Amino acid sequence: MSRPLRMGTAAAVVAGSVLLSRLLGLGREALLAGLFGVGSEADLYKQAFLVPDFLNYLLAGAYLTITLIPILSRHIEAGHLDRASRAFTSVFRFVGIAVVILTAFMWVFANDLVSFVFPDVVENHDRLVSMTRLVLPAQIFLVVGALLMAVQYTHRRFLLPALAPLIYNLGIIIGGLLGAAAGNASPESFLWGAVIGSAIGSFGLQWWGASRTTTWLMRPLKNESSVGEYLLLALPLMIGQSVAVLDEQFVRFFGQVEAGTTSALGFARQLNMVPVGVIAQAAGVAAYPFLARLAARGENDALVDTTGRAARNTLFVAAAATASLIVLARPLVGLLYQNGQFTAEDADLVARLLTIYAFSIPAWGLHQILSRHFYAKRKMWTPVLIGTAFSVVAIPVWRGLYTSMGVEGFALASTLIISGYALAMLVAWGFDSGWVAVRRLVPSLLRGLVAATVAAAVALSLTSALFGDDELTLWGGLGWVVVGGVTALTTFLVVAYALRSPELKELRRRV
Repeated sequence: MSRPLRMGTAAAVVAGSVLLSRLLGLGREALLAGLFGVGSEADLYKQAFLVPDFLNYLLAGAYLTITLIPILSRHIEAGHLDRASRAFTSVFRFVGIAVVILTAFMWVFANDLVSFVFPDVVENHDRLVSMTRLVLPAQIFLVVGALLMAVQYTHRRFLLPALAPLIYNLGIIIGGLLGAAAGNASPESFLWGAVIGSAIGSFGLQWWGASRTTTWLMRPLKNESSVGEYLLLALPLMIGQSVAVLDEQFVRFFGQVEAGTTSALGFARQLNMVPVGVIAQAAGVAAYPFLARLAARGENDALVDTTGRAARNTLFVAAAATASLIVLARPLVGLLYQNGQFTAEDADLVARLLTIYAFSIPAWGLHQILSRHFYAKRKMWTPVLIGTAFSVVAIPVWRGLYTSMGVEGFALASTLIISGYALAMLVAWGFDSGWVAVRRLVPSLLRGLVAATVAAAVALSLTSALFGDDELTLWGGLGWVVVGGVTALTTFLVVAYALRSPELKELRRRV
């Protein structure tokens, strides 16, 4: 059984698991690219998840840990371990019954739901309905598993939850490989792997991990249910899905405009989400239980200070990742995806999309930290209302930029919307926590942007001179990655040192 961790160690554990998960995700995408290229088969695989994922969003599945952790933390900090167990039991029972009923409903009406969401998919409509029904049960395991992970996070146990996405992605890859080995390379084999991977990693393993904490299933007393408290916290998240969560669904929905658009955007976004996951997601997940406990103890000054320090360090690393990814976009796409049905023209398109997406990494990091500050204080409506407003704005922005720029407009719309959302969250944080905290954060953001700009310019100039614009060979691509990556990172650190960045000193101290 894993032991309680300090916040820095927890961040390292989560970052390591997210990195491995993202690498497995890239392996999955590379396998999809090689088997199906940028076309209708890859589109179908990605579209099959849209309706099932809506079930997850309807129950605030992406926020279940965010909703449950403050409830459990309040009881645990007060020393009421039995009440924590009864609170968990009542919420677990309610959510479990709800997700089973809603899954059955979506199974029955899958044909109508697919027709509504994908009106332009005509030729493969029946097949998409079948694929949607195939992957629906995975949502039961993912939703219930999120509650089991929340219990472990509350007790500062991160190891077993960190394994869930690894097993999930591994299941998808194994499913695809088995289908290809059997001579039936199809999206359906990948979906079977998703269902099995979620059952094992997100549910079975997490059940075992949660059962070994001091918070576990216990018959609730007659008038001691926490479902009402859970609903009060979760309701804003259920009815006001943030643009940060809907961003991936916009890719699948708007990608219907032409064959290959969904898969091209998906391949680029998947690669961009590697640094987003390792930096932004890991920082948010690791920091949240600590922020929730500070809020439960009423230590507001410590809460603001911890939030600010986490945000500054996250922005610093995220800026370095942006510079590196801009430099390495084309060789990375070529090395990972360009084989089989995935052509050089496909690689050029995905690399252009990835370059645009890379500018969003600092925004992802900022919103991950600041939103959790509000969630820890149970101010769910603040990030939800801001996120919902930007979700509404995103629809005309996506359509307008596609009309003027084509598929690159979709990537630019995503980057602009998530950046606007993060800046709006920063303003809201200033009103909530005082502008002194913001004044300390903004210089960190500006120093990171300056260092990233110089690093990208220097590394791009060097790699262009060495490797030119010709189609890269395997060794040429590897050389570009090594030279460009080292140059970008070294230049970034040198500029950060020249700017006397306190985040660099913090990083050196921790290392």
